[in-house]
This record gives sequence, structure tokens and C-alpha cells, in this order.
Amino acid sequence: MSSVLRIHQLNKHFANGRHALRDVSLSVSRGEMVALIGASGCGKSTLLRHVAGLVAADGATDSLIEIDGCCVQKGGRIHRDIRKVRSQVGFVFQQFNLVARLPVLVNVLVGSLHRMPWWRSWLRMFTAQERALALEALGRVGIADCHAQRASTLSGGQQQRAAIARTLVQGAKVVLADEPIASLDPESSRKVMEILARINREDGCTVIVSLHQVDIAMKYCPRVVALNQGQVVFDGPSSALTPALLRDLYGVQAEELLRPAAPAAAPEGANVHVLNPAAPVSWAAQAA
Repeated sequence: MSSVLRIHQLNKHFANGRHALRDVSLSVSRGEMVALIGASGCGKSTLLRHVAGLVAADGATDSLIEIDGCCVQKGGRIHRDIRKVRSQVGFVFQQFNLVARLPVLVNVLVGSLHRMPWWRSWLRMFTAQERALALEALGRVGIADCHAQRASTLSGGQQQRAAIARTLVQGAKVVLADEPIASLDPESSRKVMEILARINREDGCTVIVSLHQVDIAMKYCPRVVALNQGQVVFDGPSSALTPALLRDLYGVQAEELLRPAAPAAAPEGANVHVLNPAAPVSWAAQAA
């Protein structure tokens, strides 16, 4: 498979002197679903924001980020055509980033703004075809009946699904999901992860999702990249992540990652898609 994302020698220092990313180099193939794991403050969100071109890396370096062969940033400078590159990158934020007072349908239609003239986007004039595409996207994430509601009236899980529908309308080749289930209840978390996995499987979209829980990463993502103090300390199959290895990598912080997500009962007749059925079932038992 061809590479859709390439990161080379990425470093980032913040104003307070903290070295947030240290010589990060990664390559992600088209159609992969990758979990980015690590304890709080390890650099997961910072890395995703660099990939999206929202943050510039350290200057005067050999750093490079490319998406589908197009430069996002190089040597600490965001590329001048970044808007064109960003049109291919969907970003799912932990806090949804919806406009609370606008209807759900309009929030989802925001994903199509990069394809229309500025005056239509300014006036929020959407064609019947664009509205139909947004309704179809809402149907795929299971909340089409909420399209006329204000975003503020939705539950957290529904808002996150609306945010994912926005990336579908955008037609993103790469979806970056930054802790998309961190503020959700277990059942909503399951639905969101299964939607991301289905988009990856059905649309061939590359999905990179940052997560805290290793059991969730193993269930949905064949590949895991682990960060610790801004460095890549593991990059390989999720099935290779054992509690012993995590403790070697993270020390006492491993317990944060080993803590299993609270169980949620699947609805009767639900088809739960597990990408890695060979993964260990009980992390709590292994960690004991």
C-alpha cells in the first residue's frame, strides 16, 4: 500500500521550554486504522495538530509532514497551500467543535465549504444536492432524525457522530480523531469507535485515532503507535502490546493505559465489528 502520511524528524518545543515532540518519524499507509496511545501529556494531541497543519514545528530543522504527497509543513513553516491540503484532512475533536446554536444539518454541511464559492459559504446557501449528501452522512452515523435540531440539544455521543458526519461530507482522505471518546459514556464510545472503523473499512479512509485505553485500541486498530514524553516508543501490531511491555515502556504510568474501559451492553442483535479478534479479551486478568 502507498503511504498517505509521512512524518520526518518532527520536533516541537513550547514557550515554557517543554520538549513536546522529539524526533518523531512515521509513515502511515493508505487505508490503515492506527491508534495513537500514551499517558496524559505524552504528545498525542500535539502530534495530530501538527499533522493537520494547525501548529508549526520547531524552525530551522529538517522536519517534514506530507499528506498524499502534498506538503503540510517543512522546516517549521506551514505550507502556503495548506488550505488545499486541509480539505483532504478531517479532524474530529474531543469537544466536537460544533456551532451550538445552528441546526445539526448546517454543522455537517460545513464540511462542504471548501468546494463552494466564498459568497455561498458566507450566506450559507447550500444546494439540494449538498443537503442530500449531508443527510446521507447523518444517516450513516445513525442520527438523520436529528438533522433539524440545534446542535446544543444533542447528547455528547450524538454531537461526536455529527462531527464524524461532517468529515464524510468533506470527503476527507485522512481522518484524525483526537480523543474522540474521552468525554463519552461507554455505549456512546462504542458507537463512535464502530463508526470510525466502518468508515475506514467501507470508504478506504485512513483513520488515526488517539486513545487512552489500550483495550479499545486493540479492539479496533490493527496498528498502534505509542508515545512517551514526545517520543515514539512502540510502532507495531496491537496484538504485540502486552501489559509487561507497556510497563517496560511507561513504568507506573502504564496503569493509566491498562485500565479497561467500562463495559457497555450492546443492543440486542447488534453486530459488533472487531478488527482484531485474536487480541486478549481480559486486560484486567492479564494485568493482575
